[in-house]
Parts: sequence; structure tokens; C-alpha cells
Amino acid sequence: MFSPFQKKKNGNEQPPREEHDARREWEASREEAVVSAAAEAGTDESSGSVFANKGLLDKRSLDLVFAVEQMIKDKQHVEMSHNDLQDRLSHASGQNDRLNRDLKNLGKVIEEREKSILELEQRLSDKNLKVDQMMEDYRELQANLSGQIEELKGVIELERQNYAGLLQKHNETTSEKNKRIGELEEKSARLEAELSQMRQKLEALRQEKTHLLNIVNDFTNRLTTPFLSATDSANGSSGGRE
Repeated sequence: MFSPFQKKKNGNEQPPREEHDARREWEASREEAVVSAAAEAGTDESSGSVFANKGLLDKRSLDLVFAVEQMIKDKQHVEMSHNDLQDRLSHASGQNDRLNRDLKNLGKVIEEREKSILELEQRLSDKNLKVDQMMEDYRELQANLSGQIEELKGVIELERQNYAGLLQKHNETTSEKNKRIGELEEKSARLEAELSQMRQKLEALRQEKTHLLNIVNDFTNRLTTPFLSATDSANGSSGGRE
């Protein structure tokens, strides 16, 4: 894993390298100045008082004095730069330690997050397996239902055709029944009319029969009355004789 603080650490390591280069340059300048001062010091025994009485020195000595003073100033500047760089190095080291601690904490957090992500991925994988299984079951159920639906459609179509045939037969039967009922009603009306006529004829015949019976009875009575009178007279005379 790449650290997000790698560039900052490289940046913090740069000042010691600059300090090393500056110190090396200063030591080289110091060696050259010391060699030159030693060469001049061999010809002048009172070099300790040279810095105090610059007016007594010649041009080469003044140049040397100025060079030594410049070296001292450069040394002081380098020491100040060294101290400043040392402070910066200490601050950078503290910051680096703090960043390392933060990095370690972030590493722990990232590790925990990765564990959580792995757990979530495992759960998601399990759910995906369940979903795949459910989809497979759904497809099988849908295929079975599709077959059953097709069968039911065939049965429904057959029943519809049967119903259409039965309905047509029912309509025909109803039509025939209605026609037969009409015929029967018409026949019944005709028979009732005939029956009424026959009743009238029968009543007329009955009345005629009654009339004829009355005539016959009257005629019979008329015919039998003389014979009865004669019989009664004969019976009376025969009784008197006795």
C-alpha cells in the first residue's frame, strides 16, 4: 500500500542533505583559508594583533583578514542555518512521528473497514446466491405454470366449444319446445273449441232427448190410460160376481 505521506517524508529528508552540502563547502573553504593563513603566519609572528590593527597590514594581509572574517561570518551563518535546519529537522521528525502514528491509526481503520467490506461482500454474495436460487425457482415455477396455463387454456377452449354446442342445442331445443308448446296451445285451443261445440251439441242432444222422452212418456201415458180404465172396469165387474 502506498503511503500518502511519502512525498512529505522525502521533502523532510531534503534539508539534511542541503546541510551536509553546505557543511562540506564550508569545511573546504576553511581548509583553504587555514592553509593560506598558515603560509602567511610563517612570515608574520604577530598575527594575534593583526585583527586589531588593520591599518598596519599590507594588502595581502588585509585580504587574508577579510577572508578570515568572511569565513567566521560564513561559519556563524552556517551554524545558524545548521541550528535552523536542526530545528526544522526536529519539527519534521515530530511531525513525521505524528504522521506515522496517524498512518498507523489509519491503517487500523482501513483494516477494520476492509474487514467490514469483506463481511458485507460475503453477505452480498450470500444474498446474491439466495436471489439466484429464488430466480431459478421462479423460472421453474413460471415454466410449470406456463404449461398448466396452456393446458387450462386448451381445457377452457374445449369447454367453451362444448358450451357453445350445448347452448346451440339448448336454443334449438328451446325453439322446438316453444314451437311444440305453441302447437299444443293451438291444439288445446282448438280442442277446447271443439269440446265447447261438443258440449253445446251434447246439451242440445240432451235437451232434445229430454223433450223426446217427455213426448214418449206423454204418448205412452195417453196410450196406456184407456187400457187401464178398461182393466179397472173389468176388475170391478169380476169382483162383483164373486
